[in-house]
Amino acid sequence: MVYIPFDVEIAIKRKCKRYRYSDKTAKNYIYWVSRFLKWSGKELRYVSKKDVSAYLQKLDNKNLSGNTLNQCHMALKFLFEDVMDRKMWINMKYSKVPKRIQKVLTKEEVKLLIENIKNRQHKIMISLMYASGLRVSELINLRVKDLNLNDLYGFVRNGKGGKDRIFVVPEKLTNALSQIVNKSLEGENYLFISKRNKKYSSRTIQKIVKDSSTRAGLGREIHPHTLRHSFATHLIEQGNCVGDVQAMLGHKSPETSLSYIHSSGKMVNIKSPLDNL
Repeated sequence: MVYIPFDVEIAIKRKCKRYRYSDKTAKNYIYWVSRFLKWSGKELRYVSKKDVSAYLQKLDNKNLSGNTLNQCHMALKFLFEDVMDRKMWINMKYSKVPKRIQKVLTKEEVKLLIENIKNRQHKIMISLMYASGLRVSELINLRVKDLNLNDLYGFVRNGKGGKDRIFVVPEKLTNALSQIVNKSLEGENYLFISKRNKKYSSRTIQKIVKDSSTRAGLGREIHPHTLRHSFATHLIEQGNCVGDVQAMLGHKSPETSLSYIHSSGKMVNIKSPLDNL
């Protein structure tokens, strides 16, 4: 049992770190908990289940999106049940999030987008993100030691949900990536470093894709995650089975693929769609 008073923000950060949740998740939880406590005007020890229900109902009455309601609900549930060890389950159904058809680029459009990136390193980064189905956070957190260019694979360390997985490296990028790796003195160094000698931010990657898609005439609705959806779609079009593609995306446990690598030293038989552009 957590004793009160305690620093709510620090407690949430510590618990999220223990659960291997991302920094983004921790920030979202802290944001919603802060808003709730400000609204209630009560010390945390005096907050009741009725207060939580009333706040959730207040947000629901504002016709907020399903995603927003779910985030708040999960944040408050996390605070009371996981951080404070209080049984305060709120019997409110999660708002359904409307399913949308994901935007997918054709191979020709992907090629056009990449060709319209002017900065050489930026072009390599976006090419790798598409070629390997990486999330933005996974791309910017790659370290030199995570690549095995000889066997055309790499590792995502502590990805979404705290999972590790493997990803394919396209033959087209091996020379460019080798040059970057050879310039680095330490395997722990980030693979991609900005001119300021710092790790890239997610916002920078988003801007690179947005600006390039505009120059390519693809519109403003293209986001980094669009490349990930396109990666998956193009792998299926190449004849790969859904199970293999899901493993590459990190939607399932990667133990089978990892054990295959460790036992044979070879990547699973999947070719990056970038090599077919």
